[in-house]
Amino acid sequence: MLFIRGGVKEIILNILQDSLETKEQFIKDNLDLIQQGADSLATCITSGHKIMIFGNGGSAADAQHIAAEFVNRFQVERAPLAGLALTTDTSVITSIANDYHFDQIFSKQIQALGKKDDIAIGISTSGGSKNVIQAIHAAKDIGIFTMGLMGRGGELAQCADLAFRVESDITARIQEAHITLGHILCDLAERILFPEAF
Repeated sequence: MLFIRGGVKEIILNILQDSLETKEQFIKDNLDLIQQGADSLATCITSGHKIMIFGNGGSAADAQHIAAEFVNRFQVERAPLAGLALTTDTSVITSIANDYHFDQIFSKQIQALGKKDDIAIGISTSGGSKNVIQAIHAAKDIGIFTMGLMGRGGELAQCADLAFRVESDITARIQEAHITLGHILCDLAERILFPEAF
């Protein structure tokens, strides 16, 4: 094993502690917003609308992960829920990026697939991803309720209807908080929509 200054076990435990503290603070800071977000998701689904989720890199993976929890199942056996990751169709994404601009890969999908009273969830650790911000603006133009998951802020915090800020400058900690939030929102939505299953 290569020598790592400070000792491997100490580094592991420090990373764990930092992750736990970041997530705990994030959730406590956003309790009211999380409840509002879960209520909005449940209302969206019960009214026959859908949830569209998008982001870049690790946030693209988070978008797909959260969409899968809605479509398949999370904690209980129940009917599939309408969740869609805008990060998965490589032909659509690459054609838009090639013919127009990478900044439009999500906004064009929102314009094509989005309907009034859907929900759009944009994920950007920096809060400044241009393609995420353009998609949020496109969604709002249609009458779609928007949520933004970000780090400390950025433009996404200014344009999303609900802005979930993680007070960290470390990308990994921000992403860990985002997926925790995604799981909490899925759990709460299931409890609202399928109370008999709990």
